[in-house]
Amino acid sequence: MVTAREKKLPRSIVLLGWVSFFSDVSSEMTYPLLPMYVVSVLGASTVALGFIEGMSQVVISVMAAVSGFVSNRASARVPLVRLGYGLPILGKALIAVAWTWHLLFLGRLIDRFGKGVRGTPRDVLIAEAVEPARRGEAFGFHRAMDTAGACVGVFLAALVLWWFGDAPDARGFRIALLLAAVLAAGSLFVSLWLRDGSSGGLPAEGNEGPQPIFWGSVRAFLFSVRGLGRRYWITLSIMAVFSFANSSDTFLLLKASKEGIAPEHVVLLYALYNVSYAALSLPAGRLSDRLGRWSVVGLGWLVYAVVYACVALFSGPALWPIFLVYGCYMAMTEGVSKALVVDSVDPGNRGTAIGVLYLFLGLSALTSNLVAGAMWHAFGSDAPFWLGSGVALMAGVVALALCRRMESA
Repeated sequence: MVTAREKKLPRSIVLLGWVSFFSDVSSEMTYPLLPMYVVSVLGASTVALGFIEGMSQVVISVMAAVSGFVSNRASARVPLVRLGYGLPILGKALIAVAWTWHLLFLGRLIDRFGKGVRGTPRDVLIAEAVEPARRGEAFGFHRAMDTAGACVGVFLAALVLWWFGDAPDARGFRIALLLAAVLAAGSLFVSLWLRDGSSGGLPAEGNEGPQPIFWGSVRAFLFSVRGLGRRYWITLSIMAVFSFANSSDTFLLLKASKEGIAPEHVVLLYALYNVSYAALSLPAGRLSDRLGRWSVVGLGWLVYAVVYACVALFSGPALWPIFLVYGCYMAMTEGVSKALVVDSVDPGNRGTAIGVLYLFLGLSALTSNLVAGAMWHAFGSDAPFWLGSGVALMAGVVALALCRRMESA
């Protein structure tokens, strides 16, 4: 007799894994370069960096909420997924040719607009493709594929920077960013094999066939939000506390750069983080299926608190093991958090639930990034990390204290 654990994951999840693999090859060629590119090449301040990353998160969040609702109403998620993986091609090209941080900001918004459009419908496709007992494994597999692509992208970025060395015209940065725009087309290409209603696992629960989409359907959206339930809102509230601590990773990378680490080595630090993230995502997802999602997420937040405190305390070679441990935090929280949210709502509200999650957390991220940038500017580079560590410690303790009650709710 074949157990659930021994069965292969459905074809749609495998395809979505490869779509995200190629997307992250492109995205993670861009992301670790941004703080150095914005501050050192384009001459912007850390406050501007915080504004760029904060507004990027808001765009992701708003579009995730909209796309989740639209995909529920239309029962069509794959077209949104394809649009979301196509827009970053334009966004990344604009970032590569930017001569001011304002133009880079526009490119970043287009790129993040695509991410917001695709995220919710993609996550709902994953949730609907497997039975609840394997949902942590499914999201863990997706995060592992996503982060494996990130590892490849980061190493490619480091290779380009090393090859061009300290070119005074920032040629290495621009060539790496242009290459990222070209590679973004890979994820769009693979997405052409996706089909709505072809999950290979479970039928899409809660859908009664195609429904009309019309502009201004605010009443229907509010009705959908009202049906999310008490358990969902408690879950979201706890996550929002942590999100205030979770400023952009660009501040981590900028901190490493300001400590005198060469640009290509900063990128390799980010690669090390992605290696541990990719290696542990699937085991962490499976662990959450067995021990409970809140236990794994709470422990992950405590790991984050330790990492941020260590970044404030140590510098130089000590940053290498710190970034390795940081990947453990991401593996324990990213995919598991999505499974946690999906578990807390009725099947018909999955798209809205994930979309509202992104919206809520994105607004918190805007605040956290603006605060981090302002604290860095006013009090020095250690200040935002002490704040992040303290808030994450509080969120982790709350999550672990309530985990049994929440799991049984």
